[in-house]
Amino acid sequence: MTDKLMLCSCGGTQAPDGDAIAKATGLACSRLHSGLCLHEAEAAAKGIADGAMIACQQEADFFAALAEEAGADAPLLVDIRDRAGWSDDKADKTPKIAALIALTKLGTPPEKTRDVVSAGLCLIIGKSAVVLPAADQLSDALSVTCVVTDQPDLTIGPLRRYDVHRGQLRTATGRFGRFEVTFDAFSMGQPPGRGAPAFAAPRDGGAATCDLILDLRGAQPLFPAHEKRDGYLRADPGDPLAVARAVFDASHMVGTFEKPLHIAFEPSLCAHSRAEKTACTRCLDLCPTGAISPAGEAVSIDPMICAGCGACAAVCPSGAATYDTPPTAHVFRQISTLSSAFRKAGGTAPRLLIHDDEHGREMIALAARFGRGLPANVLPLQTPALGSFGHAEMMVAFATGFQGVDLVLGPKADRDAIAAQADLANALLTGLTPGPGRIRLLDPVDPDALCDALYDTIPAVFAAEPILPLGGRREATRLAARALADDPSVTIPLPEGAPYGTVNVDTGACTLCLACAGLCPVGALGDNPDLPQLNFQEDACLQCGLCVNICPEDAITLTPQLDISDAALAFRVMHEEEPFACIECGALFGVKSTIERIAEKLEGNHALFTNSDNARLIRMCDDCRVRAQYHDKDVPFFVGARPKVRTTDDYRDGGGGEEEEEE
Repeated sequence: MTDKLMLCSCGGTQAPDGDAIAKATGLACSRLHSGLCLHEAEAAAKGIADGAMIACQQEADFFAALAEEAGADAPLLVDIRDRAGWSDDKADKTPKIAALIALTKLGTPPEKTRDVVSAGLCLIIGKSAVVLPAADQLSDALSVTCVVTDQPDLTIGPLRRYDVHRGQLRTATGRFGRFEVTFDAFSMGQPPGRGAPAFAAPRDGGAATCDLILDLRGAQPLFPAHEKRDGYLRADPGDPLAVARAVFDASHMVGTFEKPLHIAFEPSLCAHSRAEKTACTRCLDLCPTGAISPAGEAVSIDPMICAGCGACAAVCPSGAATYDTPPTAHVFRQISTLSSAFRKAGGTAPRLLIHDDEHGREMIALAARFGRGLPANVLPLQTPALGSFGHAEMMVAFATGFQGVDLVLGPKADRDAIAAQADLANALLTGLTPGPGRIRLLDPVDPDALCDALYDTIPAVFAAEPILPLGGRREATRLAARALADDPSVTIPLPEGAPYGTVNVDTGACTLCLACAGLCPVGALGDNPDLPQLNFQEDACLQCGLCVNICPEDAITLTPQLDISDAALAFRVMHEEEPFACIECGALFGVKSTIERIAEKLEGNHALFTNSDNARLIRMCDDCRVRAQYHDKDVPFFVGARPKVRTTDDYRDGGGGEEEEEE
């Protein structure tokens, strides 16, 4: 790991204090250069060869080229200009710079990817006036097939280098590299001998596969969240510029591509269904692309359709689905590193600013260049998907020392999912220390609006000792809540749909059939093998609703809440009754009230339990019931007494006696 840092004033527009930064970070800082990307490029090349970190991210390509020329690895780059140096805040920016350097040194785990191969089989659909010119442009780069919705004019010009058919699109499924389409009224184009091309008789159900689709129909998109579906390009046929842009993008979609695997999924932890009864559907309800579908007791996530919004991981109560680019544990580490480095360098009351790598990053850069820039205590953290930053990450931020969390929304943000997570985190924080919402969703119309929102300070309210976040998202949330709570026994009411809570059992309706305990996917509900008893551990409950759906007596309801006391970690008895004693052997079995109620309903009211001893069977344990039925002569399978076993002596004695009588 590097121990050197090259500083630059960026043409005299900032003046980072090298001595203070060196003291705060432990790095050996260079003198303050003024143009490492211009007239001092030679010094930059020497520093790169020595393995130094460079405090400039804008010229990443330039420094990478210098490293390649020098035969060195690309240097670590940290942006202390847009994120710290270019700011109207007069406070000391050294703690913030130290935090940004520590975050950069932490690095990011490599992405997991899968290869997607496109042979360039392109399907273009729409009216011929738009489709055919687009096909002319793409036919040199791709293998093009056109399906037009009208009667095309193919009498002008030379024979075309692509197929033209007619039809009406019925369905489209799949993903980049493997789309499947079905057409009705499909007429296959027939190559002409002489004269205009002809079309075969139309038929329904024509099917085909392709690698990418260029949709120029001007109708509704073929897929939900179509802008996130790789390989599906859509343009308004009335906008020539949009069509040209789509054609250009399509021309580059041939070859082998790396598809990031955004979500790690463990089916055994999924609480979607048990015994064909549906339970948790949080991820199914949120997925914008349709990448998640039911698959028996768990769901199935198609990684080739998943666009990596991260919403499923944020709402998954069991941790079956976790965001993997980067993993949740690394995000916790990033948050903790920022806060720790900031405080060690003398900073106070830090606030966390979460933004994506497109809209949010550009907004920060514009705010620094043309506005007031970021305040000195606002630490930006870039994430590839805002939706993956859920309530657990927000709680960890406060428990590691941050006094506020702001998220910069962008045009591609899944606002409903993000807002739900912010509401849940605010409910948790309010339950711990009453006050206004400390988590804000910022949707600035311009950089100045972003600056105005960030310079509105939030008073520090949490003074807890910073924690080291450990475990999964549930464990980290509970740990953070306990660290922030003034009262370690508080129970926090939460909004509907929260993944924490208790179950309520109507003991008057519950028959202790224990179907809920047998099917609970995480064992939050359990039984007692020695007594008719239903037990519950609140900390394990996912609020998936399976127990509510499976209960035949409708005796169970849910209450979303978070009990941070130790009592939530232990099982407690929700309902218990006196067991019944077998009338034959006295062994305890079943539930006394249930057995008596069954016997009362059947005795004298059912043919099999009238004028017979069958009613006694209800009051017997399993072993005694089997013995009683085996020895009963009035049961259908009774075959009488067992025949005497004959021995050799029986045959000898019998044979000899008969011979003597004959004599």
